[in-house]
Amino acid sequence: MFTGFLRNRRVQTGLVIFAICAIVAIFGDFILAVYGFQPLEVDYGNTAVPPGVGGHLLGTTVSGQDVLAQLIAGARGSLAVGTLSALLAISVGAVLGVSAGFLGGVFDTIVNAITNVFLTMPSFALTLIAAGYISAAGGPGSAGMGWVLMAFLIGIFEWPGMARYMRAQTLTLRSRDFAMATRLLGESRWRLIFSEIMPHMLGIISARFLAAIMAGIMAEAGLNFLGVSTGGVISWGTMITNAQNQGALTLGWWWWFLPPGLAIALIGTATAFVNFGLDEVTNPKLRTGNNAVVRRFVKKQIAAAH
Repeated sequence: MFTGFLRNRRVQTGLVIFAICAIVAIFGDFILAVYGFQPLEVDYGNTAVPPGVGGHLLGTTVSGQDVLAQLIAGARGSLAVGTLSALLAISVGAVLGVSAGFLGGVFDTIVNAITNVFLTMPSFALTLIAAGYISAAGGPGSAGMGWVLMAFLIGIFEWPGMARYMRAQTLTLRSRDFAMATRLLGESRWRLIFSEIMPHMLGIISARFLAAIMAGIMAEAGLNFLGVSTGGVISWGTMITNAQNQGALTLGWWWWFLPPGLAIALIGTATAFVNFGLDEVTNPKLRTGNNAVVRRFVKKQIAAAH
């Protein structure tokens, strides 16, 4: 399944977009050194100028800071929060969901009850309240709550959906022939879970992980927009927030708020491609309707006839 998942065109397109964003985030300092502007560098002679003026490819903010430099630096902040929150959500959700679905009994009942409680909670509202209290605990002079703590708060409310999904998939796998045969050989339950069940769901876990990254980026942007700071870390969310606070939307400075918005939308598009590809791989109806699969089948039939 995982091999077919990676061969899917939509999945490949989504992964390429994610890879480009990851490269920008990782090598952002080198890219900025080549570009020649830093995200906090002020060009006093060019404030709030449109793209192309003064060598600024995407213009400047009202403070004279280069928008493209902030966009490159913001990729690291946004992806860092999204990735860390996704790792937490996927790890907790996958382990609890697969374990509950395979073991069953009292453990499944307890995990299912806890999952249902978390699913009924307004996750973003609770994240906002908790983040607001933690951010305010530092006092009026506090720089913010820090991106690590924000990622933890986002991730701790994202795992229930993953746990429910993984539990449902595990219930369909635990009665398969390979699982029954491994159990008859005397293997332990935990070895069955991590050596047999988990590898069969790598494609699903990968797709859910990318979706969780997107959810983390959106949550971070929303929290920053509502006034919860990440402690001076530049991200796409802080760029949109600063643009809104400085009146860029009303003054028509589109080059300030549009690029980070498009960057977030691009990540969302990549997530959608990966999820569509996962549906084609896991859903037999969609798989048989895939033109590439049909063409490969016809070629094999022709070769067999010859």
